[in-house]
Amino acid sequence: MSELTFEQMLEESLKTIHTGEVVEGTVIDVKPEEIILNIGYKSDGILTKNEYTNEPNVDLTTVVKLGDTMEVKVLKVNDGEGQVILTYKRLAADRGNKRIEEAFNSKEVLTAKVTQVLDGGLSVIVDEVRIFIPASLVSDTYEKDLTKYAGQEIQFVISEYNPKRRRYIGDRKQLLVAEKAEMQKKLLESIHVGDVVEGVVKNVTDFGAFIDIGGADGLLHISEMSWGRVENPRKVFKVGDEVKSFIKEISGTKIALSLKFEDANPWKDAESKYSVGSEVTGRVARMTDFGAFIELEPGVDALLHVSQISKEHIEKPSDVLKTGDEVTAKVVDFNNEDKKISLSIKAMLAPEPEAEKEEDAVSVDVDAVISAEEAQTVVE
Repeated sequence: MSELTFEQMLEESLKTIHTGEVVEGTVIDVKPEEIILNIGYKSDGILTKNEYTNEPNVDLTTVVKLGDTMEVKVLKVNDGEGQVILTYKRLAADRGNKRIEEAFNSKEVLTAKVTQVLDGGLSVIVDEVRIFIPASLVSDTYEKDLTKYAGQEIQFVISEYNPKRRRYIGDRKQLLVAEKAEMQKKLLESIHVGDVVEGVVKNVTDFGAFIDIGGADGLLHISEMSWGRVENPRKVFKVGDEVKSFIKEISGTKIALSLKFEDANPWKDAESKYSVGSEVTGRVARMTDFGAFIELEPGVDALLHVSQISKEHIEKPSDVLKTGDEVTAKVVDFNNEDKKISLSIKAMLAPEPEAEKEEDAVSVDVDAVISAEEAQTVVE
């Protein structure tokens, strides 16, 4: 019986490996782009960065060290140069598929770092399985620019699992919706009409501003932004502004806010400031065919009827006045309950007989006038 040579004995002592087999290896060398493993075979195994992970910009020297052991899968027993080509990420992906399937079935909340920001959404990796989160499922509000998520850790659930097509879809939106619903419920249970709340402007429209007050959005209507007149909410507020307001009304999940704090109500001491017979100065805020509304201070308008502008006959106020003009007139009527003040320039021009004064001193129902004016605008 012939004796085996040393080389033959060495070869027989080494195991046989096959493509697709899972083997354990020990790191005997590591470079930024490549790991060399002793897998107990006649040739060492080569594990490149591309076969280690799907994550870009990884320096392999930072993730493994000499002497580490790891399980890998054999891609090629011989790459043509006698080297064994290994993969770690594909083995991890096989196991990751099972992990993702379990998470899909159990609705488990997963956490992963965003590895790529794409045109249509975000890409994350869980156990070497790439999961796509469409832009429509990233947030509960529309976000045009998703770059802020790059490198961030986010939470999501798997909404679609299709390993045959390698289609794995994540959904972050439903978590945010559920979280906000819970926050809204708690907030509505704790707030009351009249409470002063602080919030941040989320959106500004032509009719008002939506303010996040910590779990729910409240509407600050244009009419509640000031005791004075606000022409355009966008000139007063911008997204991100911090606002302190009070709750005016709660109707179901709808919250109405106001900035018209009572201690700043300009009508509080108006009766003494604008008593009948006193002379006042203001600016023309707007005009109609029957008169001009004079802003005496923000929130306090008075009506200067066309018949009280001059002793001469005037067809309409715009014949002699324009918006922004400063006007000095006498208060001829004050109604604190209905918040109405009537002015007269005519009464200042020269003393008149008492009977004529009573006839000329016009008190106009401002609310009725405004309603009629708005109705006429609709008709036009």
